[in-house]
Amino acid sequence: MAQLKDQVVLVTGCSSGIGLGLIRELKRRGHRPIATARRQVSVEELDEQGFDALELDVGSAESVSRAVAQAIERFGRIDVVINNAGFNLFGPVMEVPLTELERLFDTNVLGLLRVSQAVFPHMAERRSGRIVNIGSVVGVLPTPFAAGYSATKSAVHTLSDVMRQELAPLGIDVVVVQPGGVRSSIADNAAASVERFADPSSRYHALLEKIRRRAYASQAAPMEADAFARKVLEAALARRPPRRVREGRGALALPALAKLPAPLLDRIMGLQSGLSRLR
Repeated sequence: MAQLKDQVVLVTGCSSGIGLGLIRELKRRGHRPIATARRQVSVEELDEQGFDALELDVGSAESVSRAVAQAIERFGRIDVVINNAGFNLFGPVMEVPLTELERLFDTNVLGLLRVSQAVFPHMAERRSGRIVNIGSVVGVLPTPFAAGYSATKSAVHTLSDVMRQELAPLGIDVVVVQPGGVRSSIADNAAASVERFADPSSRYHALLEKIRRRAYASQAAPMEADAFARKVLEAALARRPPRRVREGRGALALPALAKLPAPLLDRIMGLQSGLSRLR
């Protein structure tokens, strides 16, 4: 598979997990990754590891614009953007505070668009570029207690399909990655919010242990982030890339499960999540 060479690649969300795996693999392959993170302490840690690092908060249009401008000034161009920044949120959607869901959508969906729109004029002017969006298999197979995250990743998949169609005439490729289980800290970062459902006032408090298990489901025998990065970049940086890349534990099995008849799928989900016990 013929590969792109010597690419300047801006990656969001590089402090740990998939993002860190991607910039390591990019550097190993001879590309020039621009590692970005929301917190200054993470930027300093990336600098110490030998990466060109910039502060970039996808929730701030000002931060995004500044980081993109700094990247172009420093390297002269941005060939590829990998929209990886995001977080998860667990619990029954009717009891998850709307303010938290708003932040989830702002980061996972609008944040991706902020970065893509900021780099778009540069790529369109050069009539060359590639945007790689990190979705998730739960955007294909939504699961109980992860409705918000599933919805944001479904939105990422839809946006990627339309972006690919709209940007192709301008010489810009769009690839969507739909990971299964990959080792990361995303579950640890989200799990604390699960404990609110221990309160007896929650109509789901009897399912607290099931909600906890869902929070860590992606970290049960996950694919290592470095191995994931190797597989993903092999496909995403091919000269003629696929439209979609699936890697990670369950990346093929879960989309296949999504094709089951809806009544059967609902029954499986009800049993697996414990929701059938609430009837």
